Amino acid sequence: MQVTEIPFVKLIGIEQEKNNLSLRFDSKILNHIKTIHASAQFTLAETQSGLFLQELFPDLEKKVIPVLRDSQIKFKKPAVEMITAYSKVSEDIIIKFKEQFTRKNRGTIQIEVDIKDINGLLTSQAVFTWFIQKI
Repeated sequence: MQVTEIPFVKLIGIEQEKNNLSLRFDSKILNHIKTIHASAQFTLAETQSGLFLQELFPDLEKKVIPVLRDSQIKFKKPAVEMITAYSKVSEDIIIKFKEQFTRKNRGTIQIEVDIKDINGLLTSQAVFTWFIQKI
């Protein structure tokens, strides 16, 4: 699935460049203090975590249903320029998920996402827990 084709993602203007998603500073996604709205940053981070899942487990595409189970986000600094999301997960977590999925045909995995502006300023950090079940 092309994540930038998800209707809501498309609506707010998330763009993909290689393995990262970005959101341009645009009046349509600003809040009352003229910074990028918290919900737009959340959507960017959540979508990035889903894209990262596709990259981690390409062999599972069209064989599983991934559903967001839990999320946590902390807003660090106002986002006043274009922002980009970066995902990461430890190798231990990947191994644990693979073992769980192999045993039960389902599992959970946590993806961490940092959002930074074009100057490298960290605007928010998030953790997304995905539940993934074999179809």
